[in-house]
Amino acid sequence: MLLCRISAASRSLARWGSAAAAVRSSARRSGAVLHPALSFSCSRPRSVGSGEHKPAEGTVPAEGQYRDSVLLPRTDFPMKLTGQKLLDRELYIQQECAFTELYSWQRERKAKKEFCLHDGPPYANGDPHVGHALNKILKDIRNRFEMLRGRQVHYVPGWDCHGLPIELKALGELGTSDLSPLQVRQKAREFAEGAIARQRAAFQRWGVMADWDKCYYTFDGSYEAAQLKVFQDMHSKGLIYQDYKPVFWSPSSRTALAEAELEYNPQHVSKAIYATFAIATLPPKLAQETSVDLGSMSVLVWTTQPWTIPANQAVCYMPNAQYSVLKRADSSELMLVATERTASLAALLGTELETVGTFTGSQLEGGVCKHPTIPDKEVPLLPANHVTMAKGTGLVHTAPAHGMDDYSVASQFKLSVECIVDEDGKFTELAGPDLHNLSVMGEGTDKVISMLKACGALVKEEPCVHSYPYDWRTKQPVIIRPSKQWFINTASLQAKAKEVLQKVRVVPESARGSLQAMLDRRTYWCISRQRSWGVPIPVFYHKDTAEPLINKHTVSHIGTLFKEKGSDCWWELPMDELLPPDVLKKCGAGPVSDYVRGEDVLDIWFDSGVSWAAVLEEDMSEDGGEPEGADSPPPRFSWLPASLRKPLVTDSDSRADVYLEGKDQLGGWFQSSLLTSVAVRNKAPYKSLVVHGFAVSETGEKMSKSVGNVVDPDTIINGGKDPSTPAYGADALRWWVAESNVFSEVQIGPNVLNSARESINKLRNTLKFLLGNLGGFDPRTQAVDPKEMHYVDQYMLHVLREYGMKVTDAYSESDAGRVIRLLQAFISRDLSSFYFSIIKDRLYCDAEDSLGRRSCQTVLEEILDGVARSIAPILPHLAEDVYLHAPGHDKGETLFQSGWIKSSSVWRRPGLEEAVEGACAIRDSFLSSIPGKNATQYDLTIAIDPGLLFELIESLQEKPSSTSSQLTELMMAARTTLSSSLPRDLPPDTLISKGSFLINLEGGVIHEDSAYSIAVVPTSAARCPRCRRYTAESADCLCPRCQTVLSGTQ
Repeated sequence: MLLCRISAASRSLARWGSAAAAVRSSARRSGAVLHPALSFSCSRPRSVGSGEHKPAEGTVPAEGQYRDSVLLPRTDFPMKLTGQKLLDRELYIQQECAFTELYSWQRERKAKKEFCLHDGPPYANGDPHVGHALNKILKDIRNRFEMLRGRQVHYVPGWDCHGLPIELKALGELGTSDLSPLQVRQKAREFAEGAIARQRAAFQRWGVMADWDKCYYTFDGSYEAAQLKVFQDMHSKGLIYQDYKPVFWSPSSRTALAEAELEYNPQHVSKAIYATFAIATLPPKLAQETSVDLGSMSVLVWTTQPWTIPANQAVCYMPNAQYSVLKRADSSELMLVATERTASLAALLGTELETVGTFTGSQLEGGVCKHPTIPDKEVPLLPANHVTMAKGTGLVHTAPAHGMDDYSVASQFKLSVECIVDEDGKFTELAGPDLHNLSVMGEGTDKVISMLKACGALVKEEPCVHSYPYDWRTKQPVIIRPSKQWFINTASLQAKAKEVLQKVRVVPESARGSLQAMLDRRTYWCISRQRSWGVPIPVFYHKDTAEPLINKHTVSHIGTLFKEKGSDCWWELPMDELLPPDVLKKCGAGPVSDYVRGEDVLDIWFDSGVSWAAVLEEDMSEDGGEPEGADSPPPRFSWLPASLRKPLVTDSDSRADVYLEGKDQLGGWFQSSLLTSVAVRNKAPYKSLVVHGFAVSETGEKMSKSVGNVVDPDTIINGGKDPSTPAYGADALRWWVAESNVFSEVQIGPNVLNSARESINKLRNTLKFLLGNLGGFDPRTQAVDPKEMHYVDQYMLHVLREYGMKVTDAYSESDAGRVIRLLQAFISRDLSSFYFSIIKDRLYCDAEDSLGRRSCQTVLEEILDGVARSIAPILPHLAEDVYLHAPGHDKGETLFQSGWIKSSSVWRRPGLEEAVEGACAIRDSFLSSIPGKNATQYDLTIAIDPGLLFELIESLQEKPSSTSSQLTELMMAARTTLSSSLPRDLPPDTLISKGSFLINLEGGVIHEDSAYSIAVVPTSAARCPRCRRYTAESADCLCPRCQTVLSGTQ
């Protein structure tokens, strides 16, 4: 019955709508999907071969008789732009289309939703590089997309301005010995400001949308005041405390470091040693359970840091492990080691080891060893969970002052944590006269080894290649040493941080595990630094007791001073202004003369980690109450524009929608922001994280000036001194970013950039074709209603709508690479290989104002508009250039002010996709039967068994046979005949092919595998001298269509 209804409804082309509606209605009820059988592709058919009909500029006959009557493409839009012309055009577009005003414009317009991408501040310590380009352009692509789709974008660029790298570069060879803190800070500020200016200019040239006059800087007084407010909140909750414990220490920088400030060198070489600690007191349980004389037994330890032996306070064992007393065959010496390490130690020492006795680790309790280098010093054997059997002896030399795990043991057993190493990494006099002033990583290590050898405790020395922490700024190895520092108790924040992190979307999801693992490893965070260029820790110390004075009154007052004067006032102002009488009175403290100001500054990861408070949060009143002004938006920090001094979103959720940074920030800014926000607000500062890889050379190597593989983004855009380094322009740089798989390492080099330029030129060629065929067309007055269009034109609107939806999804997921792939597939498969090859004849040879040509132009204008908008976030210069050339716009209007891809539900015409896809399958069969031949030289007969497929194809051709039907246009044949069976009297040279198209209406209502046959014969018609289609009666006669067109123009 369904087929009867469809058949009855589709007897004529005029009744197509109702027939297709019946099909789609049934499809909707049953979840219908129609697609071709596996034997033929249902995608856009192959492009016509080189020998097939390509009516283009060359279609006009040589004699030129009808040249002026053919409507060839005309546009002044260039297919290629190179060199200075390209650079000039991009700069012209930025000026003409008001790139610098775009951000402010969109902030002032009305929008229902806001999108906040919070900028992780780049470090202001040098020139812009491709890592900056990768990060900033990725952010700009997402921001421009969100703005185009109608959201009000909140994006305030920022810079991380403090820290040692800036200080070191600013001072150069001067050093700090002869400079006051204020002099150091002045030079560092000047250096940072210069770097910021260069980076900002580059970001603008790359087309990054922002209000570049309204950025945030971590050295701004208002920002520093916000930072102190977070500091005070965390201190009042007991999360910030001062303690004496081991920290990573950089002798080259003379400051403490946090984990995020380390980089690990996997090729570091240490002098590893095996050394013995003679037993002074045998463990009681061991003495009771063995008859062997163990009085001469020694404990064998292994370490890669021999310099820590003088600081040894214990030897640790694993309580549940098995330990053996071994007798060396070459010396009869007795050594205690873990049983499972016996075989490897025998091979290492080159001697047989006889097992004298075996015990559990717990039986070692109560044992005491003699220190090998310090006479009369004894150290206990202690149980510990950090002992492993992967390397060494299963017994761990423990120096609480120089190891995190060692310190935990010391805390548990009340061991001494005395430090014998100074800030320069040299032994102090506490280490003894033999070691005093020796560098622990150099001659100090050698001296300790010689001392062990001299006393007979050195068993073996060997080089050990292993991963070792280095100072990320100076690239020099660090040590662990104890000092009095300020810490954040991150262990108490971990549970809540993990909980809120579960609600955060992480892209790619694989990065979540790395973030959580780094969070687990961070039990405390050292936030104090012994430098001048940073935000001072607002603490005062009693001159006599060294007790710190820090509370809400002192910090609030200092915060107010910083906001008014900047943090230089910490050194500029006298103590009685930093600690005025009213503040001292509130604190219940003694006179100001009893105190001195602290000299440490805050870790720069704390600086940037509180940016959510300085940029995303409303400016609250000093007492922490409600925002000032109940009836108006609360004021924001002084450097922000008026349009930003309002709540970010109506529900007071001041979390950013996105934080987008490189994978190194998993242990850096992502983590420091999470911890500080959880500490203060009990929530994450972001709703989603996007993590990208690093930019590397074309061969996958890390970029290095010494290797000579550094790629300068300025050279990419403007070209180099060498003629072999062309100017690619900013859009090519942006294409590289978008096209790359940014979730892994991103390669860049000449081959990659040449490929980007070639891809853009191919895109420009398509855009030029579209623009050229829209000459003289005004979509505002000449557009054709979709219901009146040719079916292939309606079908292309359907395809365009699907393309727009997929592109929107890809941008929403920050996957610009998928956008590029969708774009290229749409252009090559749907446009160049399919639609353009079909419509050129209609475009060039139909009457200028004909319904068929205007129908086609309407679709081309929609495609041009959709493609231009889809590439706009990635290629803003090219998109605006296209918009300037495109018809139907008022002067002064820009693409970015006119919204996202436009589509209509009307474009999704019921039944249309099935009809065209079925015809495409048949066309595939036709073209496959005449490979390399001109399809227009053949007549095509299509035979389809009666059924749904026949009714669908019949709707494309009313008459049984036609040279001008929409089915013939799709087939690109001279004539198409549609019947239920092939004629019996076919010529002997007929080519016959068969195929099938599967119509599957899910749910079982309709499941029809429709067979078809085609017969292909050379046409007997002559080639028309105007359109070159084989539809004329004779070679010197125009085809009926061309006769009608020319008669109408005379």
